[in-house]
Amino acid sequence: MLQIRCKNTNTTKSFPEGASLLDVYKDFAEEIALPYPVVAAKVNNTPQGLKFRLYQNRDVEFLDARAGSGHRAYVRSLCFILYKATQDVFPGSKLFIEHTISRGYYCNFKKKGNEPLTPEDVDAISQRIQEIIDLDMPFRRFEATNEEAVRVFAERGLTDKVKLLETSGQIYSDYYTLGDTADYYYGPLVPSAGYITVWALEPYHDGMLLRVPDWHNPMKVAEKVDMPKTYSMFAEKTRWDIIMRLSNAGDVNKAILRGRASDLIKVSEALQEKKIVQIAEEIDRRYHQEENPTRLVLITGPSSSGKTTFCKRLSVQLLACGLRPLSFSTDDYFVNRLDTPKLPNGDYDFDNISAVDYKLLEEHLMRLMNGERVEIPEYNFSTGKREWNGKKLKLGNDTVLIIEGIHALNPLLTKQIDDSLKFKIYISALTSISLDDHNWIPVRDNRLLRRIIRDYNKRAFTARETISNWPNVCDAEDKWIFPYQETADVMFNSALNIEFAVLRAHAEVILASVPKNCPEYAEAHRLLKFLHYFLPIDDHEIPPTSIMREFLGGSSFKY
Repeated sequence: MLQIRCKNTNTTKSFPEGASLLDVYKDFAEEIALPYPVVAAKVNNTPQGLKFRLYQNRDVEFLDARAGSGHRAYVRSLCFILYKATQDVFPGSKLFIEHTISRGYYCNFKKKGNEPLTPEDVDAISQRIQEIIDLDMPFRRFEATNEEAVRVFAERGLTDKVKLLETSGQIYSDYYTLGDTADYYYGPLVPSAGYITVWALEPYHDGMLLRVPDWHNPMKVAEKVDMPKTYSMFAEKTRWDIIMRLSNAGDVNKAILRGRASDLIKVSEALQEKKIVQIAEEIDRRYHQEENPTRLVLITGPSSSGKTTFCKRLSVQLLACGLRPLSFSTDDYFVNRLDTPKLPNGDYDFDNISAVDYKLLEEHLMRLMNGERVEIPEYNFSTGKREWNGKKLKLGNDTVLIIEGIHALNPLLTKQIDDSLKFKIYISALTSISLDDHNWIPVRDNRLLRRIIRDYNKRAFTARETISNWPNVCDAEDKWIFPYQETADVMFNSALNIEFAVLRAHAEVILASVPKNCPEYAEAHRLLKFLHYFLPIDDHEIPPTSIMREFLGGSSFKY
């Protein structure tokens, strides 16, 4: 008999060897106080599906669709059902689940013969999804040699999965079936289609939007948010991918094996520099317009987007246009630490807009733009107090003022300044590379890996500490950054197609240091698992002005 400890209840019970997590859950169900249905579990802090069988004593934690691992298992399963439905209704079609947007997932769908997708087509696919759910079709998992898995997908013409598995270096691979449809996923699924009760599918631009449960209340579909500018930025990145002939991890790996890594780095950096030049030239054009010339540039973006390096590279290009950029930090306008708002747990909420004396900042901006000389404060992070040390600024001829920070696009910061005088920029690492056609890489994973590496290199935090604090970072982004991103005049994507191949060499050792007996191990394990799909490359050809240098080290900019 096995001894299984349920972390939800902190109690231990005995089970026969080979018992499934479903069997275990039945015994603990009445004691587990989860408000929503269980969809997955963690076994010794490693995510597993509920059909997983136990052969040794283990700690088990059951998850509903709110938790990260539970939510991902639910969404993966829904995506598989969507894929099967498209194949059933439109044999020979191609489905590409590309990225998150509007609190759902954008799906590019190509019918055989390239006929345009119609609303009636989406309705037919939706109807088939519901039929599969009503039939409660089981998901079946198979473990096979990598060669066998490659054969399974090659016979079905799924070249994206063939390329991924051929270059992964794995000996064995898991794949799943739903009825007669086979697919590959790098994480667990729910036991059967009947677990999927909350979803929606609707036309979206030239494709479909797969809507999924709300993170906080998985019994309702997440509220849709219109994001036309973000969609356009993703579309632009997809065009770049086509130019570089890269769309998934297999393409990246094949390019590396052919010795093209150096060229890919150069082209990716050149495309980013071209975009920065275009932004600088637009600012210059607006600065020299007769009415309401732009004098204030506002730059924001979520954590680890590369805002600081972007700001410095933009300043270089503005100088090349004949403008004189002047920037200062919103951090100097922090209120005294004792006046900082607090989170429910008593910690200081430094991301709150009220942590910044935004009224004083706005007053100083207005005075500067009126040509006055202004003394600005300096924040002493050691004492937690704002100091006045005689630092004065005055805008000269051809000067553009640059403000960079998480609240830069928040209307409260500059509400008395006419919008025509502002140029607003939103930057983020919008990952467009996927593992394969149905396994996207979450945008936040890209930024989390950057932050883990930067925190470690600066000896600020361990990987465990960075992962532990990441949910708080994401909550702050949802509240203070994302609501204003669509107000930007321009968006900039700081992600590189070859980035994960470079990050792997830095992140592996750091992530491996996370102890297996802590909750953060599940996230470290997941990040390591998907990084292993990319062949590692050295970063020596990443230029010193690259945004990636902000995280890897070796930048020629002073921070």
